[in-house]
Amino acid sequence: MARAQMRWAYPAQLDERADAVLVSFPDIPEALTEGATVEEALAESADCLIAALGGYVRGGRAIPVPSSAAGGETVELPPVVGAKLALYEAARAERLDEREMAARLGCSTGTVRVLLDIDSEIPLSRLQGALRAIGERRPAQA
Repeated sequence: MARAQMRWAYPAQLDERADAVLVSFPDIPEALTEGATVEEALAESADCLIAALGGYVRGGRAIPVPSSAAGGETVELPPVVGAKLALYEAARAERLDEREMAARLGCSTGTVRVLLDIDSEIPLSRLQGALRAIGERRPAQA
């Protein structure tokens, strides 16, 4: 599978204990979660990873590139979240602030904030259009 297609799949480490299964992410140390079973822990892991990456965006930090899972568990982000992260990275690469990004996209700075807000619901097609306007040409899918 091409690197761009796996871009937003982070390797996860599972630590099975007597009373819980802990999930951590080597590339995102802030993302930690648990569940009573492996299935429950993995089900919780995407939300945990999204929350941690949202902190990176809010803090203006670079998004870590996923390392190789080497055959282990991975957690894939939803395509819309991947597109938001790709848009954020493209804007960082171009050194665009919200005002400059809004001018390039032909929208308000409030709309830019919504486009980059990990928790807001935006159609994938709108994010892909924004990526094209910023200059990002890689697929915005997980």
